[in-house]
Amino acid sequence: MISVPAGVRVYLAMGATDMRKGMDGLAMLAQQVLQQDPFAGHLFVVRGRHGLSA
Repeated sequence: MISVPAGVRVYLAMGATDMRKGMDGLAMLAQQVLQQDPFAGHLFVVRGRHGLSA
């Protein structure tokens, strides 16, 4: 289990995300779409089209 400190917000991206954007591109999406600072200590959870494979 992952413990999250108090006061940390968790943002979940609904739907598939283009993972080819890399970390910089995903951080830019957090800034533009959510209007949030990706370096403020919050968690941004995204997944690719194929999700997790078992």
